[in-house]
Amino acid sequence: MKEISFYVSPEQAKDESYLKQVIIDKLKLKHSNAFQYKWHKRSIDARKKNIRILCTFHVYFENDSPPLPYEPKFRPLDTEKEVHIIGLGPAGIFAALSALELGMKPIVYERGKAVKERIKDIGKLNRKGIVNGNSNYCYGEGGAGTYSDGKLYTRSKKRGAVRQVLETFVYFGANDDILVEAHPHIGTNKLPRIVSAMSDKIVEMGGEIHFNQQLTDLAIENNRICSITLNEQNTVTVANLVLATGHSARDIFELLHSKGIHIEAKPFALGVRVEHSQEFIDKAQYHGSVNDDYLPPASYRLVTQAENKGVYSFCMCPGGIIAPCATSAEEVVTNGWSPSKRNNPYANSGIVVSIEPEDLENPKDPFCGIKFQKKIERKAWELAGKNQKVPAQCLADFIHGKKSTDFPRSSYQPGITSIEMDDVFPEFITRRLRKAFLDFNKKVPGFISNDAVLHAPESRTSSPVLIPRNKETYQHINIKNLYPCAEGAGYAGGIVSAAIDGINCIQALHEEMES
Repeated sequence: MKEISFYVSPEQAKDESYLKQVIIDKLKLKHSNAFQYKWHKRSIDARKKNIRILCTFHVYFENDSPPLPYEPKFRPLDTEKEVHIIGLGPAGIFAALSALELGMKPIVYERGKAVKERIKDIGKLNRKGIVNGNSNYCYGEGGAGTYSDGKLYTRSKKRGAVRQVLETFVYFGANDDILVEAHPHIGTNKLPRIVSAMSDKIVEMGGEIHFNQQLTDLAIENNRICSITLNEQNTVTVANLVLATGHSARDIFELLHSKGIHIEAKPFALGVRVEHSQEFIDKAQYHGSVNDDYLPPASYRLVTQAENKGVYSFCMCPGGIIAPCATSAEEVVTNGWSPSKRNNPYANSGIVVSIEPEDLENPKDPFCGIKFQKKIERKAWELAGKNQKVPAQCLADFIHGKKSTDFPRSSYQPGITSIEMDDVFPEFITRRLRKAFLDFNKKVPGFISNDAVLHAPESRTSSPVLIPRNKETYQHINIKNLYPCAEGAGYAGGIVSAAIDGINCIQALHEEMES
């Protein structure tokens, strides 16, 4: 097999016969040579007006052929080897699948509902502003990623593990383009079906999944969790516990703390979600000209320093929608998602400020970050009229300290309320945001305008709490059969890294059981 890379125009990248001829020419092949080729990576280079596509192919000769599509290999179950998993987000799902591949029986408890029921509660939240505390954009089958569009880009250096996660998604129904694209994405319209297929396979192979089961208590003996209680009434004996509850399960942090299980405050980020027209982002990134037949809706990634603190774009959604992501009734939280085609007329992204515990009151308090989040989310709810409308301000007005009187549009379905961001956030947040936006406007001219609308707050970027664990064994530092996992424990940042952490926790647990 040979790997070959070359640049072509966006139009040429869609022409398979042209690409085949380039491969022949580049490798100086004769037409009699038997070979097969397969896309390996595809990325857009839009740094210059002459936009190019970097194509990388794997080329196979003679008796060689591309590898067969990935298929998980499940061992016969040893029912004596059970692992209990709290949470059925990416970490919980991949932990359960990994357990089945190692012959262990996963028993999963999810506080939310299956996707078919969960979508009804999300509909009520979008249309009527009714928040179901256990079934929403954050809680339920598939976790926060299910209805936050399945972005699969990761900075993880574990490329083999990344590939395994992507191939698993393809096995369960994702388009195999996610194996090729530099910034792979599934889409909120497709991800629920894929998540359901994963859950069905877990049950088919002998695992258990229990919905509407919230962890409410646990018992500890000799520095080990011996039992857990669900919904305050169902007590279950456990040998090992993988905790994969996500970054919004604040009650879990409180439960752990009340039981003397060590947790601590960690850095996180918080800010606003800004929405532009997708047309503006396309023209800004593609040098004023866009060909919709050959180029996808453009995205951006922006980062700067304001007062020695990072301010950066987060979860950028081309052709996307801003969604209400509150998990309790008296709070407002925003996030964004895109359908698979990314064909909505808006583009949105979180613009968030890095926050250290030392920036907050009582930095030694493990809950200082959560208290800070809650205060802002509650204030946003109050300013918006004590409902799920979102506080909003046009970006140019924010820069100049003016309340907005007119808005171009907003994709946020419950609606917006005109406020000043200075009334939502403390001064150190708005000061850094203003400095960052001025820098972003230099990088993307026109970024600051009253066609851009700020929605507040973007507050659930990552967990503000760390559940510390041993680097080698993945066990909690003082509870030996507790495996804190992924975003909720402070060890991941997105679907792929959460999935990898779920796999790693199970592998470490299996090694401990075998030793």
